[in-house]
Amino acid sequence: MGRPTTKTDLLTAAAENYEKLNALIAGMTEKELSTPFDFSDSASKKEAHWKRDKNLRDVLVHLYEWHQLLLNWVESNQNGDNKPFLPKPYNWKTYGKLNEEFWRKHQNTSLDDAKDMFQKSHAEVMKLAETFSNDELFSKGVYSWAGGNALGSYFVSNLSSHYDWAMKKLKAHKKNCA
Repeated sequence: MGRPTTKTDLLTAAAENYEKLNALIAGMTEKELSTPFDFSDSASKKEAHWKRDKNLRDVLVHLYEWHQLLLNWVESNQNGDNKPFLPKPYNWKTYGKLNEEFWRKHQNTSLDDAKDMFQKSHAEVMKLAETFSNDELFSKGVYSWAGGNALGSYFVSNLSSHYDWAMKKLKAHKKNCA
């Protein structure tokens, strides 16, 4: 399936990728769970996140924190508090620093807690997505606070697309451990 452009596709892709991600996690061996991520030998893995995340917990708390960004942004704006998606002082050119802040924040979070946090935040984002109509999600300009974008694009980015990112990283790690 391509990038979702309807509410039905959004919810289906999010649910399917969530299940795939959880199945991938459930199939990780003790060695894969205990071996720190190391992608330094791969010339194709230049983005900062390949160096940042060292384990499954780091990936899960990253997903959790981005769910929180979405949940808080939508709630604030629905309540009339006009807030940007990214909290100040961050913007789309500096959000890598925000990701680093999330990483630091959770270095003492356990893997079990990270799994619980991710599971709960996924359910909250899915529940929130359900409250919008197809037009509210995928027509541009419905919400001025979405910056001219369709609100659904934020949900897609924080659900199915982000889960694709996580699975790519976990599969690369599993390959390194093999």
